[in-house]
Amino acid sequence: MAKLRIEGSFVAPPTPFNEDGAVDFGAWRTLLKHQEDNGTVAVLIMGSTGEPSLLEPEEKKQIVIETAKMKTGKMKFFYGCTGNTTQQVIDNVRFVKANGGDGAIIAAPPYICGPEDDVERHYQEVADALEFPLGIYNNPPRVKTDLHWTHVLRLLKHPNYVILKESTTRVAQVAQVLAAKPEATIMCCDSPNLGLVVPTLSLGGHGTANMTGNIAPQEMAVLSTPWKSYADAENFRKMYLRLLPLMHFNYSAINPVAPKSLMRALGLPVGKLRKPLRNLEGEALMAGIRIVQELGLDKKYGYKIQPKLAMAA
Repeated sequence: MAKLRIEGSFVAPPTPFNEDGAVDFGAWRTLLKHQEDNGTVAVLIMGSTGEPSLLEPEEKKQIVIETAKMKTGKMKFFYGCTGNTTQQVIDNVRFVKANGGDGAIIAAPPYICGPEDDVERHYQEVADALEFPLGIYNNPPRVKTDLHWTHVLRLLKHPNYVILKESTTRVAQVAQVLAAKPEATIMCCDSPNLGLVVPTLSLGGHGTANMTGNIAPQEMAVLSTPWKSYADAENFRKMYLRLLPLMHFNYSAINPVAPKSLMRALGLPVGKLRKPLRNLEGEALMAGIRIVQELGLDKKYGYKIQPKLAMAA
């Protein structure tokens, strides 16, 4: 069976909260429609941008159940299923599959800093446990485990691994993976500090797994288009340079502090960050608002800027 193919902009939305701090499922519908209407091909729910480590286990299950009901077929719905143990990840993936998800993205278990051989076995055992589209999230800044391309390429031979998202700082990693031409979608994080977007797309990558698309979805769809012609490359160059200030802003604080704070200030129904994280305020937030205005995104998408939030988060 051919592997599921996702090409383009794969957006990780924040988890929206009500004023009382509970998950806001009405807001989920609004945020997902915003992506669906503006060129996003897939969403990663409860990825790093979704504050997954600050969600209770029952909240995570409810998010899967309720958001999967919102699928229309226009976007793929993937869910973050990272866990502390191999069995926990298998249980997470099994729950997503049973409740209508399209796939799961998995980072290495956090905090334990497992050896690469052990982490590879972890990924292998998850893939062997059930048939379901899976993605590897190589994210050493978060989990302190950086899978070498030899491990990655072995894992991508498994029929269930359909996506690799790279968030390493090693451009050579992406080059070696793409040179091997695995039968999988190769994407990268949109952080300009990691510097992976240009080499990933120029070497034949298939898109970005990003958070900037929460604010500029159509623009990220253009930037994330695989290069199949000179026109694609030229469109990418123009859009990348245009969005660079916004991407730098989004990574000016630990994910998801900057983008979620900015979305709230633009009138998008995301609510506040969960403690101990705090929303940006003052000049730190106004910098993002000014970038949105300079890019004309407020007018294009009808954002209702609320500058008072820059005074008190």
